[in-house]
Amino acid sequence: MEYRYLGKSGLKISEIAYGNWLTHGSQVEADAATACVRAALDHGISTFDTADVYANTAAESVLGEALKGERRESLEILTKVYWPTGPGGHNDSGLSAKHIRESIDGSLRRLQTDYVDLYQAHRFDTETPLEETMQAFADVVRSGKALYIGVSEWTAEQIREGHRLASDLGIRLISSQPQYSMIWRVIEDEVVPTCEELGLSQIVWSPIAQGILTGKYQPGQPLPEGSRAAHEEVGGSIAGRVQDDALLTAVQGLRPIADEVGLSMAQLAVAWVLQNRNVAAAIIGASRPEQVEENVAASGVTLEPQVLAQIDAVLGEHVERDAGLTEANAPKRRPS
Repeated sequence: MEYRYLGKSGLKISEIAYGNWLTHGSQVEADAATACVRAALDHGISTFDTADVYANTAAESVLGEALKGERRESLEILTKVYWPTGPGGHNDSGLSAKHIRESIDGSLRRLQTDYVDLYQAHRFDTETPLEETMQAFADVVRSGKALYIGVSEWTAEQIREGHRLASDLGIRLISSQPQYSMIWRVIEDEVVPTCEELGLSQIVWSPIAQGILTGKYQPGQPLPEGSRAAHEEVGGSIAGRVQDDALLTAVQGLRPIADEVGLSMAQLAVAWVLQNRNVAAAIIGASRPEQVEENVAASGVTLEPQVLAQIDAVLGEHVERDAGLTEANAPKRRPS
C-alpha cells in the first residue's frame, strides 16, 4: 500500500480507502462487514470513509465496532454530514449549525472515537448561509472533534468560496469527494484545477462505476445474481447504465487492455483514477474480503501514456465530461 498527502496538509492517507456506502448495515451482515474491514487493515488500508446517512447511521456503528481495539493513531477515519438521519425531522438534515453540532456528536458516539480525521459536507446546503456552515465546522475543529474538513460533490465555485471562508476562520479545507471514474470525468475541467490551485485533493468514490467497469454486466444478458444492480434497494442508482448495451459493449473492450498490463478490470479502473495527480485516494467498497484483496493490488500501479490513450479510444463517446453535471445533480433544497 502506498500513502499520499491529503491536499496541502501534513496528513497522509492510504491511496486505497475503504468505504461502507451501501454495504455495512444494509447489504452486508455485520460479521461479513467486519471481515472486509479486517482484510482492509491486513492489506495496509488505514483510511476508512463513512457517513451518518449510510443505512441511517447503522454503517457508522458497524465500522466503529469493526475498528474497536485498533490503534487509533494508525487510522484515518472520515465521515460526513448533510443528508437526513434519524426520524427525518425538520432540522435532521442540512448544514446548519444545529445539525452539524448534533451530527458530529452522534457520529463520534457510533464510531467509538473522540475525533474524526476528516469531517465532510456531504453536499452543498442551498438553504443555510455558507458563513454559518463554515463557522460550525470551525467550531467542530476547535473543539477537537475533527482535525480537517472536506466537501463532497461541490462545484468549483462553491469550493473556492468555502476555502476562502475556512481560511478566514483559520481552519483547513483540504479535500473534495466527488464521483470519478473512466466513464465519469466531470471534475476534470473545473473542480480539479480549482482544487490544485487551492491545495485540496480528491478522495474519489465509485472508481469502478458501481461495478460497471468490472465487466460483469454483459450486454444483452440478465443481471448477475447478487450484483449491486440486481439489489432492489440500490439497483436504481445504476439502472440506466446496466441497460445501455453500447456502454457495456465498450467496457468489454477494456478487457484486452487489462490483460496486457496484468490487471483485472477492477484493478485497471482503480489504478486509472490514481493516475490523476490530484487524487489522494480511491474509495473501494466490498461485500467480501476477496474484493478488498483484489482492489488493493491497484496501489502503486503506473499506467503508461499509451495505455491511457488506449482506454480513451475504447470508451470514446461513452465518457461523460460535462462539468455542469455536478451542479445539475445536486439537491436544490435541503432534503427531509
